[in-house]
Amino acid sequence: MAMQIKYVLGIMVRALRLPFLTASLLPFIFGSLAGDLPLNYLLLVFGLIAVIATHLSSNLINDYFDSKSRTDWQDRRFYGFFGGSKLIQEGILTESQYFIAACICAILGLICVLLISVYLKSLLPLFIWVVVIILGWQYTALPLKFAYRGLGEAVLFLLFGPVLVMGAYFLQTGIFPDMKSLFISLPFGFFTLGILISNEVADYLDDKNSKKYTWVVLIKGKLAYLIYFFIIILGFLSILLGVYFKHLTLFALLVLFLIPESIRAGTILKSSYLDKSRLCGSSKMVIGLQAKMSLVLIISILINRLDCFR
Repeated sequence: MAMQIKYVLGIMVRALRLPFLTASLLPFIFGSLAGDLPLNYLLLVFGLIAVIATHLSSNLINDYFDSKSRTDWQDRRFYGFFGGSKLIQEGILTESQYFIAACICAILGLICVLLISVYLKSLLPLFIWVVVIILGWQYTALPLKFAYRGLGEAVLFLLFGPVLVMGAYFLQTGIFPDMKSLFISLPFGFFTLGILISNEVADYLDDKNSKKYTWVVLIKGKLAYLIYFFIIILGFLSILLGVYFKHLTLFALLVLFLIPESIRAGTILKSSYLDKSRLCGSSKMVIGLQAKMSLVLIISILINRLDCFR
């Protein structure tokens, strides 16, 4: 019985790609804390549930459409960090099961957002959510297929940076749009985009063969590490500017200790861009970078809030 439960849980973790939830949860938590007002915990909880459900819905539907397009059939091995969950390719789950699960998660997200809109007496949260779910699904779905047309990276940057942080900031402060929340959202967008680029390097040949024109495919794979370094530099630079303009505290400068790790990940992308086994290491590092950077910024905000409410 215990083995069966462990097996089912393992399948759920793979299908939902739960480890990637940090890419959405941490920016949302940061944005919620960034305001100068006491937290509204009801909005925080319902917002977090909406974010989780919407992110999972997008993960599931992207696997569904990447299977439909045959992208994930190019290499059926499961790597954990890129190339999809492979549960469809292994015959464990079906495409229709993925589609149904994606719809269930989307409905859960919609219910939470409707409750938030009623509570705030504003249609803005619902409008933002509709835009988010459309962009999330159209990342790989017809008719837009952003990821197949060199636009997936811009969509991901927008969703995991400005949308999450500014949306959370709005729920707690009632302010939208806001230049401060936009500015402090940039590091999250850049570092999450770094995760995507590192994963796209590993998927280079599969994406190329299935005509999925990611930035890595467009730049011919071998030079993709240059995109990665450029994006990560922008991420660190946006934090430095945030401190300079006093949107972030000096504590945020601790992220600079992550520079050596970011360089190691980029070095692997440069030397082993066709070696998926080694690229698992770089993907893991970049996921860790985004999480560590997020935690440093969250702690810096918490310290600032303690000083404000003392």
